[in-house]
Amino acid sequence: MSLIKALADRGHNITVVAALKPKLAPHENITVIVVPPSLEAQKMFNERVSKVTKEKTNVLMALAKGFAQSNTMFQSQYDLTVHPKVKSIYENPQVKFDLLIIGYFMNDLQLGIAAKLNCPVIINWCGVPFEMLDALVGNVNDPAHVPNFNMALEKGQKTMSFRFRVKNFITYTIFKGLNMILNYHMNNYYKQAFGVDPDFPTLNDMKRRISLLFMNYHSHSEGPIRPSVPQSVELGGIQIKDTPDPLPKDLAEFLDNASTHGAIFFSLGSNIDTAYVKEEIIEHIYNVLSRLPQRVIWKWSDLSKTPGSASNIYYHNWLPQDDILAHPNTKLFITHAGKGGLAEAQFHGVPMLALPIFADQPGNAASMVASGFGLSLELLTLTEKNFENSIHEILQNSTYKEKVGQFSSLYRDRPMTARKTAVYWTEYVLRHQGAYHLQSPVIHMGFIARHNLDVYSLFILVIIALIWLLARILRFVFRKVARLLHGRVYSYQKVKAN
Repeated sequence: MSLIKALADRGHNITVVAALKPKLAPHENITVIVVPPSLEAQKMFNERVSKVTKEKTNVLMALAKGFAQSNTMFQSQYDLTVHPKVKSIYENPQVKFDLLIIGYFMNDLQLGIAAKLNCPVIINWCGVPFEMLDALVGNVNDPAHVPNFNMALEKGQKTMSFRFRVKNFITYTIFKGLNMILNYHMNNYYKQAFGVDPDFPTLNDMKRRISLLFMNYHSHSEGPIRPSVPQSVELGGIQIKDTPDPLPKDLAEFLDNASTHGAIFFSLGSNIDTAYVKEEIIEHIYNVLSRLPQRVIWKWSDLSKTPGSASNIYYHNWLPQDDILAHPNTKLFITHAGKGGLAEAQFHGVPMLALPIFADQPGNAASMVASGFGLSLELLTLTEKNFENSIHEILQNSTYKEKVGQFSSLYRDRPMTARKTAVYWTEYVLRHQGAYHLQSPVIHMGFIARHNLDVYSLFILVIIALIWLLARILRFVFRKVARLLHGRVYSYQKVKAN
């Protein structure tokens, strides 16, 4: 939503369509349309999130479960796309929009809205790019040197080890195949939503009309350095404000009075309801935090059922994360390792203790630990001892603070802030009617041409033809030589006999 506010502040009129009401202050240039998910879809989402907080999993298992539930996700995106509130926008000939920005999450079918509105489209992604996104703009995703989704180099590594490359290649191949299968299913939903009119652009046509890909990622500081096309624009930390907003009065007093030992901020993000975490884990966490000398700010959903009433803990169901991390008394961030929270902590130079749960979080946590910014624990196996020891290690060992502080300096050093960069490139697309000249030729090429299969086939045929021709020539020469030698031998024997 930071991008939306930045554009609105520039005078652009924005209409936001969202499944949940976004946390946006009222703005004269912003209109919000809320299309809530069905009760069944919301129930399934809650159950899925509840399971991942109670079951240990790995990347392959997560992929398998995600694929099994893909139809549910597609159906939710389809329901939002054809909802009367949304259709009233793109089916109304009186409505004119200059640009469509889509927050990406397996919702390629919504590219059809851009076709209906006859306007350019920008894809906005909340983290590091991966195969499905790279394919949209033609980024080179080489498994030999680009770590895949949910994978990170070990501490001190510049290149991948052989074992890492094998694992990375397998993950890359699985994602590649998964992308092809999901595209097939997505195409069916696209046809359901927008019909099969031969004059209406296909889903593949619309993918070739994407103007830009925005990513909440900054390769120069975060790494690894990877080849990206001009269509890919890095906006790492776009949610971070140039100047922190004032904190609510009670929270400001709580933090200001933590000058002696500092404060710890604990949040598992907006998608993980703390009620889903096992009670024994919550008890371990509370027992440790309640006996620390530091003050603790804990994001907790149900304020009527908090884990305890320790005087050093401040509970709230919504907290201004960026502003809290910007406060000088915040000494540690205990996080689920979501990309947004990590970026904010890194920007403000706050060391972290990660408790990753699902999706990109384990990979984010591993990358953070490898960079020396903190430690990581598995939430499902957390004990009071390892949790308390990790907190003490980070708070008492200044190395973590120094490392993240050095990174903060690097992360901030850019020609423009992430918000200004986003505004510039958005207006660039508007000024240049889609800016399609930035597109890589790759996205306009078929599978055969893109992978040079026709060229390789030609060279293979030429080599085969040359080998065949050489074999014929050698056979011909061999026969001639054999006949010549046979004639000489025969003549010699005849002369000798005489």
